[in-house]
Amino acid sequence: MAITESLDLFFDDFGVTCAAGAVTALGILDMPSQVLLSDAILSTDYTLTARASNFGSLKYGDSITVAGVAYTVRETQYIDDGALVQLGLQKT
Repeated sequence: MAITESLDLFFDDFGVTCAAGAVTALGILDMPSQVLLSDAILSTDYTLTARASNFGSLKYGDSITVAGVAYTVRETQYIDDGALVQLGLQKT
């Protein structure tokens, strides 16, 4: 018996509007900080979780706007069964 899932529920509460090229869809932006060099430097990595069908084709150097802020894709990684993708981003 196949299990069907609705990814809409995943994005409805926490998703923000994202746009790349002609595609506009919801994604979840994470901005975890990391302490580097014995508490001397703080670094923030931007990660967007989205449907692979919407943004899975993005690659290094592509542009995407997340909640009105421009970013550049650093990396693309599929999650679990490939229905979701995590994009490593940097602000531009």
